[in-house]
Amino acid sequence: MVKSKGIGIKGIEPPENKCSDSKCPWHGKLSVRGRIFTGRVISDRMAKTTTVEWPRIVRLKKYKRYMKKRSRVKAHNPECINAKTGNEVVIMECRPLSKTKKFVILKVKEK
Repeated sequence: MVKSKGIGIKGIEPPENKCSDSKCPWHGKLSVRGRIFTGRVISDRMAKTTTVEWPRIVRLKKYKRYMKKRSRVKAHNPECINAKTGNEVVIMECRPLSKTKKFVILKVKEK
């Protein structure tokens, strides 16, 4: 279970599969806190790690226009969730798991 929240995180149900990953927020000892994002997995080539990307719009004050940008982060991919490239996922902030990983995947929204 997620240690920081008793029943779950804002309506997110735990996965049906079980895993033995100690860095899993559902079956391990990893507590989650902070921001929640929804994005698309663009790479799953690394072991237990995915790259998640989501678009955002930034206002350019000087030109009074808007510009499209994207945010990319590395996220831990537990065995019980096992997100693949192209999946829409929900990620949440956690303690630093490595030099670049500071997020963990909570669920796959659509495949």
